[in-house]
Amino acid sequence: MKDTAKHQGLRNQLVSTLEQKGITDKAVLDAIKKIPRHLFLNSSFEDYAYQDKAFPIGAGQTISQPYTVAFQSQLLEVKKEHKILEIGTGSGYQTAVLCMLGAKVFSVERQNELFKTTSNLFPKLNIRPKHLSFGDGYKGLPSYAPFDSIIVTAGAPFIPQPLMAQLKIGGRLVIPLGEDVQIMTLLIRKNETQFEKHEFGEFRFVPLLEDKN
Repeated sequence: MKDTAKHQGLRNQLVSTLEQKGITDKAVLDAIKKIPRHLFLNSSFEDYAYQDKAFPIGAGQTISQPYTVAFQSQLLEVKKEHKILEIGTGSGYQTAVLCMLGAKVFSVERQNELFKTTSNLFPKLNIRPKHLSFGDGYKGLPSYAPFDSIIVTAGAPFIPQPLMAQLKIGGRLVIPLGEDVQIMTLLIRKNETQFEKHEFGEFRFVPLLEDKN
């Protein structure tokens, strides 16, 4: 579990790249500067960990491109102590960014293999999400609701109703919507029944699948 000066130098370069691509949230950039992304990847990818690219992590899933992680995190407007529901723990890299931003993170992963690997990794990196759950992301975590914000890290064909229901009034839901190519979508809950919708262009994600695996 080594993190060297070389790794730090590569992270600094990555943050410069993200700034050039339009990421402005200083707290998000600081989190990316600090988190050893190479430790979330299979060691065969270690040399590429700080390129702005997605990589396979097993179980047919990927670790998102750093730009995508930064973009989604920026849209959430995370404040310290915010309760955030993350759908798709995956490698745990996005979870780590949210924890570094001071959020209380509740994360759901449907792939048992990834759930186990990531659950073992977090304590070694001193990353402490509030709750990790092996389950179906479409259902959210009703027993811990409501949440200040919800982030979905897989492409969804539609917005799951339970997630909308588990969002606080004033809360933000960030979800990539679509089948092959997704449109990054932000919903802000205005009241019991109304949501304000914003769209932010095309991204590519693995699909959000129902049920546990």
